[in-house]
Amino acid sequence: MAHETPPRRAWLRRLALLSAVLLYLALALPQLHLPGLHYDEAKEAGLNALEILQRQDVQAFRAAGVQVGPLFLPLMVQDYIGALNVYLALPLLAAFGVTTPALRLLGVLCGLATLLLVYALGRELAGRQARGPELVQAGWTGEIAALLLAVNPTFLFWSRQGIFVTNIVATLAVAAVWAALRWQRTGRPGYLYGLALLAGLGLWSKLLFLWVLGALAGVAVVAWLAGRRRGQPVFSATRPRQMAVAALLFLLALAPLLLFNQQTSGTVQALFGNLGQSYYGVENAAFLDNLAVRLGQVGTLLTGNHLWYLGDSFANGWARWLFAGLLLTALGLAARGWRSGRQRASLPILLGALLFVLLLTLQSSFTVSDLFITHFAIIQPFVMLLAALAVDVILLAAGDATWPAGLRRGLAALAIAGLLLWLGADAANSARYHQALARSGGLASHSDAIERLAQWLDQRAVGQPLALDWGIDAQVRYLTANRVQPLEIFGYERLDQPDEGFAGRAEQFLADPTRLFIVRMPEETVFQGRREALERLASAQGQVLAVREAIYDRSGKVMFVILGLDGPSKE
Repeated sequence: MAHETPPRRAWLRRLALLSAVLLYLALALPQLHLPGLHYDEAKEAGLNALEILQRQDVQAFRAAGVQVGPLFLPLMVQDYIGALNVYLALPLLAAFGVTTPALRLLGVLCGLATLLLVYALGRELAGRQARGPELVQAGWTGEIAALLLAVNPTFLFWSRQGIFVTNIVATLAVAAVWAALRWQRTGRPGYLYGLALLAGLGLWSKLLFLWVLGALAGVAVVAWLAGRRRGQPVFSATRPRQMAVAALLFLLALAPLLLFNQQTSGTVQALFGNLGQSYYGVENAAFLDNLAVRLGQVGTLLTGNHLWYLGDSFANGWARWLFAGLLLTALGLAARGWRSGRQRASLPILLGALLFVLLLTLQSSFTVSDLFITHFAIIQPFVMLLAALAVDVILLAAGDATWPAGLRRGLAALAIAGLLLWLGADAANSARYHQALARSGGLASHSDAIERLAQWLDQRAVGQPLALDWGIDAQVRYLTANRVQPLEIFGYERLDQPDEGFAGRAEQFLADPTRLFIVRMPEETVFQGRREALERLASAQGQVLAVREAIYDRSGKVMFVILGLDGPSKE
């Protein structure tokens, strides 16, 4: 394979990165108002940002926050999710208005930052294995990883609804790993300080950032042991003063989470109260069963067929096989290079990246909530980076002059053909998802019917309807700029049936004939039995619940029903 001149190679690098950025934006930005606004998007960023911007009373989670002059600043949006997205959304809502697309621009920008950081991290990894003129074809890990992310349906549509999956943790995770590698290689304290800040911010943004820190620590220990065995130091000596500064920066970034727990103990209670069995019933002791679920989800990330709520499901049937084939081939070639004494850096780098992904997956088998695939927003960039590194190792071997020319050309052709097949299938599926989304408007809790519900309530000046299920309150508040403020009376204590306090919460509103109640259709209901319980309470008082309006999705399916009180009952 002919050597490229440095100017041409630099131009190709820039073209590859620019192509990745443009592809990503072209696929991420269209019809950004779809699917419908999800509860988590509004609850975990939009609503508090709206309240801060419009100088309204901030409804902070657990009423925990800090008073700064006239502003009350929330600390967290859930017991294990920080309010970082709230503050990042502020400039976008101020500039473009309080709309769904403006809120989603935050997720798109976080996805773009993740893509660029993956490129930088890939360049760092490739630079560690590309040494000498014979390796001139190596070093494309960053560009390949950026292209894989740019067209991947999971990455694209999770970025579009980035607050829904807390995709800022992926951005911070990739940045933290990059800073850690730069610190390890250069010994410069600035990278250590950056790592400390990113670690604190990551933990505040979402507690599962612990997986990243645990995986980093695991890889660092293995690297230290391997270096000690070879008699080669892996880490530069760090002065106590530098470590002290890093610790202070870490605590500074973590301060909102610490202050929240000083005020409420919410994170501590959520963590230790769900160690055995999570809120959604996951048995953490069933480690192997949970791990099997997580390993299956890694494959699902690659195929991209889990985005059914966009209106259809499309799978890249090649992705899993290509990932496995490229990785196994790269491992074999890297092992050969290690034994031959040439390209000795490829094997430890590839094994280190693989170990990092495995440690992330192992830790994800423990949860305080559920084994949601959306948790893997933090893992996906590293999976794609591992695939890109595998391609790069194969191309590296193809540049080894000790191999027969025909075999070298075959290796390079197979790797490039596999990569192009993967990219083409993912890009086609992303386009298909956009077409399905335009038809459906989103399904289930992602349906754009929520916008029609908010509009109906707002036009009729219904100030405080009663929400009998999850997935109504936060979006309606955001979409109406808090003019309509549904009151959640369903109770979060039980999913299967009303809790003991439901009757007491509901009965006080049955005396007001103007009250409206919002329910979901049975197949869409999350918190079961509330409508039936309310009907029994109304009947006991000589009243009936009558349908005032039905809200449909684009297919004509009823998504929400608005009920009002009629009485006395004819029974």
